[in-house]
Amino acid sequence: MKWRRMPLGPIQTNAYILSNDDGTCLIFDPGSESGKLNAYIKEKGLKPLAVLLTHAHFDHIGAVDNVRKEWNIPVYVHKNEAEWLTDPSLNGSALLTGQTIIAGKADHLIEEEGDLKIGPFTLRVLFTPGHSPGSISYYAEEENLIVSGDVLFQGGIGRTDLPGGNQKVLMDSIHQKLLTLPEETLVLSGHGPETDIATEQEQNPFINGFTL
Repeated sequence: MKWRRMPLGPIQTNAYILSNDDGTCLIFDPGSESGKLNAYIKEKGLKPLAVLLTHAHFDHIGAVDNVRKEWNIPVYVHKNEAEWLTDPSLNGSALLTGQTIIAGKADHLIEEEGDLKIGPFTLRVLFTPGHSPGSISYYAEEENLIVSGDVLFQGGIGRTDLPGGNQKVLMDSIHQKLLTLPEETLVLSGHGPETDIATEQEQNPFINGFTL
């Protein structure tokens, strides 16, 4: 299995493409620049099966409709953010950009933790709220990687000053869900470079309680 990180849009939100040996793939958080994303998929001859959202803030959903339409595939989001795709006051676009960024409703609402099977892919869904009330992370155990959205970054954590954010809840998510994973687990974050659990346990100042 292979993965590709594609920073997209004005604040370089990471979209990820996780592909299997047979060319099937999953698309995570297509936040903007659908043309660039779709062109890459065509160039590589990939066959998308679904769009998976870690959460529904505006910078993670801007290309959802164009990607969904291009490949005729379903979109998944947590039930707590079912209305965020269609409501700019909830997804933050009205507050932070002054523009309306929306997408159509999701095809599937994720209601609980557990295994999510799509084609040849099996991902464990972890409920990791705090940055937003419906934030989820997708763990590929065999590949030792997790797509964490805006929960955990290299040297940082997700912001909690937007509607529905809660720092205590976020820290509980990080400590109880992410830091319990194997240390070698690769963390594919919503912004910035990838990291791993061991590095963040040792060096992340928000986790260790020291300042740089």
